[in-house]
Amino acid sequence: MRYGLKLSQNATIDTYRAVWRTADEAGFDHCWNMDHLATLGPDNTRDIFEAWTLLAAMAQATERTRIGCMVTAATYRHPGVLAKMAVTVDHVSNGRLEFGLGAGWTEGEHTMFDLELGTPRRRLDRLEEAIRIVKSLWTEPTTTLAGDHYRVEAAVAEPKPVQRPHPPIWIGGSGRRRTLRIVAEHADAWNMAGGTPADLADLSTVLDEHCAAVGRDPATIRRTVQARLPDDPDDLLRVAEEYAAAGADDIIVIVGADPERGASATAQLLPRLRTIG
Repeated sequence: MRYGLKLSQNATIDTYRAVWRTADEAGFDHCWNMDHLATLGPDNTRDIFEAWTLLAAMAQATERTRIGCMVTAATYRHPGVLAKMAVTVDHVSNGRLEFGLGAGWTEGEHTMFDLELGTPRRRLDRLEEAIRIVKSLWTEPTTTLAGDHYRVEAAVAEPKPVQRPHPPIWIGGSGRRRTLRIVAEHADAWNMAGGTPADLADLSTVLDEHCAAVGRDPATIRRTVQARLPDDPDDLLRVAEEYAAAGADDIIVIVGADPERGASATAQLLPRLRTIG
């Protein structure tokens, strides 16, 4: 089992730095932010910082923990630009980047900035094209792809990532028919954003079926889940045991409304969490 911390939104830069420091010093396996252009919930006017510039700062502020965005929306940035941003963070972090990607979903953010959201099918088509472009830019001398959403012509992308062939790709989402098929074809890790241990076990079975269909060993894909820190931090031990029994390989703990306190409380539990699974 591996464990990470996630601080998502509505926090100061000093708070982010404190959580990153806790993740690094306590020995968490990874530390995450999220990718949104406005805060979620009924009040979208609260502060939120841009994910990838924040990841570059995280790369400089940490030395050991792996870092990533849980998960980047494919709709916000051209995949060629995103591939370059990710390579930059991979180099700044000396090869500690975990690359999280998803189809995107928040209608309000897309409306505000005149970004195409589209139907779920179009978003998933766009996600798959983006993954193909990013992987090719990371591994091939040049990339040419004419898709329904993106056109790339003899594109060069140097330098390549520190991690070879590329940083681990995490895909977030729970769509049984299409999202998990894309995971089976492209991902190193699958992330379920919430849900019960029974949900994780059920969807993992679906993912195994997609792996069989595409000729992929299902054991090569890590099963990961995001879990909010309970009001009583000790309850996290029970939650982790239940997810481990359902097949989770990684748990990302969302540190909650008091991030520094939540990160510290989770760090105190980390030695006991390490005994699970």
